[in-house]
Amino acid sequence: MMPKKADSGDTTVDLLDYLFGPGDRDEHTDPHIVTAWDPDLPCPARTPNRITLSDLALLLDAPVDALRGPKPAEHVWHASVRNAPTDRTLTDKEWATVAAEMVHAAGIAPHGDEHGCRWVAVRHAPDHIHIVATLARQDGRHPRIRGDIPNLHTAARGFETAWGLEPMSPLDETARRAPATGEKEKAARRGLTEPARETLQRTVRQAAALATDDTDFLTRLRDAGLRVREHHNAATGAVDGYAVALPGDRADHGTRPVWFSGRTLAYDLSLPRIRERYEPAITPADITRAHTRIREAAALLARAGRTQGAGDVAALGDLLTVTVAAAAAPAAVRDKVRAAAAAFEQASRAPGARTFDGTARTRFKAATRALEHAPRTARGGGAPAVLNLLLALVEAIEAATAWHRAQHHRAQTTAAARAAVLLREAADLTTASARTTVPRTSPRTVRVTPAAERGPAPLPPVTGVPPRPPTGTPPGPGLGPGRSR
Repeated sequence: MMPKKADSGDTTVDLLDYLFGPGDRDEHTDPHIVTAWDPDLPCPARTPNRITLSDLALLLDAPVDALRGPKPAEHVWHASVRNAPTDRTLTDKEWATVAAEMVHAAGIAPHGDEHGCRWVAVRHAPDHIHIVATLARQDGRHPRIRGDIPNLHTAARGFETAWGLEPMSPLDETARRAPATGEKEKAARRGLTEPARETLQRTVRQAAALATDDTDFLTRLRDAGLRVREHHNAATGAVDGYAVALPGDRADHGTRPVWFSGRTLAYDLSLPRIRERYEPAITPADITRAHTRIREAAALLARAGRTQGAGDVAALGDLLTVTVAAAAAPAAVRDKVRAAAAAFEQASRAPGARTFDGTARTRFKAATRALEHAPRTARGGGAPAVLNLLLALVEAIEAATAWHRAQHHRAQTTAAARAAVLLREAADLTTASARTTVPRTSPRTVRVTPAAERGPAPLPPVTGVPPRPPTGTPPGPGLGPGRSR
């Protein structure tokens, strides 16, 4: 069950017109009220002779209009609550229970409070409801809704457990920030293959993976073609934040760029989080050293504690990002590696505290530096070098999958497992394209010791996939330069 808060608004009746209307593409079916602040409130869709949408809007807005002090600039609070596609269809009575709990959790209308805000829950599809409230209590005071979003997710988790629904509210703030519907439509109008947010996420992540300090990071962003705006501390003048914009992406009839701060792009792309990952520049090593370091780091990650492992998987995420930029393998292989890096993103963001002094992290970062210089160092390696790198990365990601599973990180475990599948497919494609003899290696077994404070029983071994022995022709191309978007 996934709650999602929409932007606030200032016109109640316009939102009601949309919720009770056919939808943008006639997707709304049987719009009706399932419950409201007054359980006996009639439904405009089913009893239009008793109340209209305009009447309902006036009733909802009445406490706002009665405020003696300043009125909220945007007084309409709007949230949706959606079930997973695999869940059973809830009844109207069950959705009414969900809505009442959500407005209680958000501070809109606490249980037993007769003077709470007025609100209504509308259902126009089998799998979700919309909750609309106006931000003025009926006793003339303003509601306290600070922290409403995490509180909504806590309430949703309770229903998932009680009703056996698919968990969709991890509450670890690590989920990828997906583009809004308006961003997708804007990209389609401009003829772009993806929304600006996704292009910016990928470009900033590549710069962060390689940067050695703030100046290097911001320079890499500008070199990649992004517009960059720095934020400076008023007292010291030091840089304490940044925002990026894609050239040509503008708002307000083209009068201003659309800026995204790092924190709004992704959980781990704020400047403080990026600074945790800076490493001094090192002398480039060859690609053989790179995949050896990855395998050594994978074995260490398997034994890492909770906070140290969190730093290790963050470094592994950086390594995958740079692998995409460095790999000049056949296009099909590059696409698989790119998809694996995207899938692993959430696995690189472990909830809770993390440390950055582990040996595994150091070796992942050393491999990352080597891959940055791959166009020079891997020319003689060809496809076998690419294959060895991919197989080493599979081992590392399987170690990360097992570590997340031991820490009970459900979303991260799923993301890492998906990334491992994609990298195995990339390795198979590399084997087929190389058609040369590659020594067969024995499979490695990763054993993970769960964090002591969590206490679950040890997990069964996770076994890596050895390369298939190809046959035939001379080696194909090795790693080479990529392009940041």
